[in-house]
Amino acid sequence: MIAYAITDLSTLNFNTLDSDLQRFAQKADMIVYRDKVTKYYQKNASLFLAEAKKYNFSKILLHSDYKLAHKLKADGVHLTSSEFSDIQKAKDLGLFIVVSTHSLEEALEAQKLGADLVTFSPVFATPNKGEPKGVEELRKVVSKLSIGVIALGGIMSSEQIEACRKSGAFGFASIRYFK
Repeated sequence: MIAYAITDLSTLNFNTLDSDLQRFAQKADMIVYRDKVTKYYQKNASLFLAEAKKYNFSKILLHSDYKLAHKLKADGVHLTSSEFSDIQKAKDLGLFIVVSTHSLEEALEAQKLGADLVTFSPVFATPNKGEPKGVEELRKVVSKLSIGVIALGGIMSSEQIEACRKSGAFGFASIRYFK
C-alpha cells in the first residue's frame, strides 16, 4: 500500500524545505506540491521539485497545473475533480495522472479518460470536506475500478490506514498524517 503525501501551508515551509521533505520521505512513497494561495507557485514548484528529487519518492507531482508539471519535468500532476478536461492533455505530455474524485461515477469517468490513479474522498471526517464516505463506499469504488484507488480524507492513524488497506485501496493520501 502506497503512502501519498499532499503538502499544504501547514506541512511545508520553504524556509525549512529540506527538513520538511526529509520528514515526508520517511513515510511517503509519492508526494505532491499543492499550494492554492501563493502567487509564487511556479517559483516554489521549481524549488520543491529540485529538492524533492534528492529523496527516494516514486513519483513527485504538482497540483493542477499540468503545463507547469511538464515544463519543470515533474513526474506528473494531481488534477481536481473539476479538471477532467485536462486528463487527456496531461496524458499527451507523458505525465502520470492522479485525479481527485468524490463518487463512484467520478472515479469511473476519470478512469475512462485515462487517469493512472484516483483519490477517493473524504473517507473519514476531515475539516470542511463534507460528510465522510466511509470505508464501505471506498471498498465499493475499489471493486469497480481497474486502476488504483487512493483513500483520502481524515486519515491520521495506523488504524485508519489498516481499514483502507483492508478495503483493497491501492494506497492512502493525507496532509495531516505527514505533519
